[in-house]
Amino acid sequence: MNILDELEWRGAINQQTDEEGLRKLTTEKEIALYCGIDPSGDSMHVGHLIPFMILKRFQLAGHKPVILIGGGTGSIGDPSGRNSERVLQTMDKIEQNAEKLSAQMRQLFKAGSDQSGIKLVNNYDWLSGLSFLDFLRDFGKEFNINTMLAKEVVSSRLDTGISFTEFSYQIIQSVDFLHLFQNEDVQLQIGGSDQWGNITAGLDLIRKKEGSESKAFGLTIPLLLKADGTKFGKSADGAIWLDPEKTTPYEFYQFWFNQDDRDVVKYMKYFTFLSKDEVEELAKQVETEPHKRAAQKALAEEMTRFVHGQDALNEALKITQALFSGDIQELTAAQIASTFKDVPSSEAPAGEHNLVEFLVDITKIEPSRRQAREDIKNGAIRIKGVQVKDVDHVVTEDDSFEGRYVIVRKGKKKYFLVHLV
Repeated sequence: MNILDELEWRGAINQQTDEEGLRKLTTEKEIALYCGIDPSGDSMHVGHLIPFMILKRFQLAGHKPVILIGGGTGSIGDPSGRNSERVLQTMDKIEQNAEKLSAQMRQLFKAGSDQSGIKLVNNYDWLSGLSFLDFLRDFGKEFNINTMLAKEVVSSRLDTGISFTEFSYQIIQSVDFLHLFQNEDVQLQIGGSDQWGNITAGLDLIRKKEGSESKAFGLTIPLLLKADGTKFGKSADGAIWLDPEKTTPYEFYQFWFNQDDRDVVKYMKYFTFLSKDEVEELAKQVETEPHKRAAQKALAEEMTRFVHGQDALNEALKITQALFSGDIQELTAAQIASTFKDVPSSEAPAGEHNLVEFLVDITKIEPSRRQAREDIKNGAIRIKGVQVKDVDHVVTEDDSFEGRYVIVRKGKKKYFLVHLV
């Protein structure tokens, strides 16, 4: 199967500049292709993954991906998808972000290993050597202002205004494509649907500089929307980051596990490397046994393993099972801290505390001592996952996780975290 056939089955192609030509090229030989990301932040989120999952599929099909970290373009700011100018970051910050994004890419693509077949580049390396006069003479002369204004990425900003800096972004990205075409034999650029104008501008520049018969192509990925029409990649708490310090592997797993039945099959096609037969079998289970959430579980496991590795997946599964069963005693203090970081919390001095007072005065999980005693007697209170029915129970270090945290649960789902100080 040609790589394009697989992408079409997965619903991962939005536009192509020359489908017939690209299909013929990818059938005849292994090609080099690239996708870029600007270091506007110090971590990718799941929305950034979409085009890079396509890059990964090309890698697995034997082609040669090039990942471009935009240390140069990141200092300018891509105008796409925004109604206002980006706030420019310092070059030191851009360099720090670029290093972190590069590390994430190496992990995802196993770059650096003999088998990876992937290369990381930073466009600062060639853009920073261009003088302003060279830029205008060698490249600016090749771009027609009327054509640039007609590009959606620019035309959408004309009412609110766009600076010359962001206006020139498509020229700079075109220079990237030309540089990689000339120096890395890159013949295909892929990107999100909002990058179509920049990609086609790069193709125009290549043909002006290298001849009209130059074999270079562009491909974009559809804008990924959820079943409710909102943009994919955000949760109620914000972006889902690949950095485990920003989004823990447990939270990452839960994001995928909690996907809507209407979306899960689409996401399996987009994000996992499960075969067509495996996806179709799971799709049947969504229809016949949705309560088992087999597709969501497969999606969550595949993505957590891919981004964070098997050990992190094992930890996420351990925490998930502990919370599902209520048996949290075996969790570590570190796991407690990351898992319960968003529940209501307070501080208490280390030592002994009467349970009733602990519930009312410290956690405030109970409105009164009378209500606290009633809930304790009725078995509604659990400390460290253990049901406590004794109103005279004393909370000690034995009820804590490594002397650092006490977890109180009221009913089935209401948790409270106490930091012992």
